[in-house]
Amino acid sequence: MDARTLEEMIPVQVFKSEVMSWAERIGVEPKEIRLRAMKKKWGSCSTSGRLTFNSEILRQPASFRAEVIVHELLHLKVPNHGRVFKSLVKAYLAQSADSQ
Repeated sequence: MDARTLEEMIPVQVFKSEVMSWAERIGVEPKEIRLRAMKKKWGSCSTSGRLTFNSEILRQPASFRAEVIVHELLHLKVPNHGRVFKSLVKAYLAQSADSQ
């Protein structure tokens, strides 16, 4: 039996629920949420609205998962990494920290 704690590895459905909760807050609707092995990044967002996350994210702390989730979901609104994008990421993550 594997002795991982919940924080060390959360179930896929819990992760997808986190993504959908953030999507509702941000006001976006991802078409699909996928997990797969990725060598060089934590997530990606396609122009068709598909979010793909590195399956290793299930082993990361909740605060890091939130950063990656917010980053990718915001690409459904802002397709680049410019000032507006960075400001929105900062604002949503600060809002989340304030509510804890």
